Amino acid sequence: MFEADKLDLVYKAKKGNGKAFTKLIEENIKSIYRVAKGILSSEDDIEDAIQNTILKAYSNIKTLRKEELFKTWLIKILINECNKIYNFNKKCISLDKVIEEQYNDKYENLDLKIAVDSLPEELRLVIVLFYFEDLKISEVSEIIGIPEGTVKSRLSRAKTKISESINGKEIM
Repeated sequence: MFEADKLDLVYKAKKGNGKAFTKLIEENIKSIYRVAKGILSSEDDIEDAIQNTILKAYSNIKTLRKEELFKTWLIKILINECNKIYNFNKKCISLDKVIEEQYNDKYENLDLKIAVDSLPEELRLVIVLFYFEDLKISEVSEIIGIPEGTVKSRLSRAKTKISESINGKEIM
């Protein structure tokens, strides 16, 4: 597009012409994507930064002083949005990461996880509640609604079956 046409689009966009603004964004979308991709790694974050940039640019286009600097102005907004997202992500811990760490902490040994998963439901439940949820025998008894002695015997049977499974014997 010729420079005069670009300036005309910017002028029209500043006057509130939405189609002119859309055309300007379409012309610059590859550039803003490449800049965002250079700052952010997650596709979701890149999309958020671009979306926020477009919204801010549309809301504030009347503040643009020199029409010929539209692309520079747009990229400056984008960089600020990318930096906000980048800094926010540095301060936050991903829920997926927390869940993964919890899962890995509880099941570091894959053989143990497989052995526990293959237990019958009544044994698996007491193992999970007692060992993985750190509940007392009395609490497990109350939750399941069985006597404490039964909880103890199920824990004992479950530990034996887990030991047999890990040492190469099959769980019934």
